[in-house]
Amino acid sequence: MPSDTGVARVDRRTKNLLRRIGSGEVAVIQHEDLDRLAAEGLIAAGVAAVVNASPSTSGRYPNLGPLLLVQAGIPLIDDVGPLLVQKVREGDRVRIDGDRVFSGDQLVGVGIRQSKTSVEAAMSEARARLAEQLESFAQNTLDFIQRERDLLFGGSGLPALEHDLSHRPVLVVVRGYGYKRDLAALRSYIQEVRPVLIGVDGGADALREEGLIPDIIIGDMDSVSDEALQLASRPRRRLRRRRPTELIVHAYSDGSAPGRARLETLGVPHKVVEATGTSEDVAFLLAHDKGANLIVAVGTHGNLREFLDKGREGMASTFLVRLRVGEILMDAKGVSRLYPGGFRRWDAILLVGSVLVAVTIIVLVSPSLRLYVSQNVNSFLDWLRHLF
Repeated sequence: MPSDTGVARVDRRTKNLLRRIGSGEVAVIQHEDLDRLAAEGLIAAGVAAVVNASPSTSGRYPNLGPLLLVQAGIPLIDDVGPLLVQKVREGDRVRIDGDRVFSGDQLVGVGIRQSKTSVEAAMSEARARLAEQLESFAQNTLDFIQRERDLLFGGSGLPALEHDLSHRPVLVVVRGYGYKRDLAALRSYIQEVRPVLIGVDGGADALREEGLIPDIIIGDMDSVSDEALQLASRPRRRLRRRRPTELIVHAYSDGSAPGRARLETLGVPHKVVEATGTSEDVAFLLAHDKGANLIVAVGTHGNLREFLDKGREGMASTFLVRLRVGEILMDAKGVSRLYPGGFRRWDAILLVGSVLVAVTIIVLVSPSLRLYVSQNVNSFLDWLRHLF
C-alpha cells in the first residue's frame, strides 16, 4: 500500500478546517456522511489525504463526498474512531500507511482505506435505504410544522429591519454548491438591478470576494470572517446604501446562540432570531415576510440529494420554507438565463464599429459613391483652408 505524509489540520467541523488547511496537508475530520460541498472544498485545497474519525457514508443515503475524493486521487481513510481527533494534534506530522494512521512514529488509529469500488458499493447499499429516509422526512416535516407554524406562516419572531425590503428584489447567497459560478453569472444583474444582498454565514465572504458588501448577514456566525462581521459598524455613503450591514444571529429554539458571544467580543450590534430550521431557511422567510418581490438564491439547496446532505432535521425545514416562499423564489441559474443584462458600452462600440465597416465596404465597391464621398471630402478640405 502507498504511504502519504503531511502536516495535520484537525477539526471536528470540516467547514472550519477548510478555512486554514493548505495544499499537501492532511485533513483529520469527524464528518459522518461526508457531503459533496465539503469534498469539493478539500479537493480545491489540494489536501494530501483525508482521515475521517466517522464513517464517510453511514448508509442513510448515497452521499457524493467520498466518491469525489477517491475520483480525485485523494486517499480516504474512513471510520478510524472518535479518539482520533484527540490523539492527533494540529500541526503533527501524520503518515498514512495503507489503512493505518501514524502521528510521528506512533500508531494512532486503523480505519478503512476506501477505493472507488468500496465507495460505489456503499452508495449502492444506501440507495436501497432511501425509502426509509423519505419516511423519516415525512415525519420530520409534520414535526416542523407543529413547532414552527407561527414562524412559517405568520413570520412570528422575525426581527424588524433597518433595510427596506418591501417591493424590492433580494439576493440570498449561501457558500454552497456552485456559488462562485452563480455569482459570476449574475454580475450584470447585480450591477443594474441592485438587489438587497443577504449573506448566509460564509455567504457574506462570498459576496466580499466579488467586491460586494452584504446589506444583511444571517447565521450562527461560525463560518463568516471577522472582517465581514465588522461591516456592521461601518456606515456606507455611496448611492442609497447609507446603512451599515445588519447582523442577525440565528439562535436555537431554546434561545442559546453560540454566535452571540463572538459578536459581543467584536463589539458589533446585532439582532437574534430563534428558529429550529437552518440559517438559509430564516433568510428566505425574512425576505418573504418583509415584502420582497423576488428572492434569487445563490448556492442554496434545491434538490433531494442536497436536502439529504443537510441531514434529517434540515430536510423538512428547507422543503417547507421553499414551498412557503416559492411564488417569489428563483434559482440564480434561472435568473442568468432570463436576464441578459442591459445595453453595455462594449455592445455600443461593437454596433457602431459594425456599421462603419459595412458603410466602408459599400463605398469601396460602388464607383458612384466613391466619387460622391471624394467630392464631399475635397469640398470640406477647401472650406477648412479658407477658414484658416
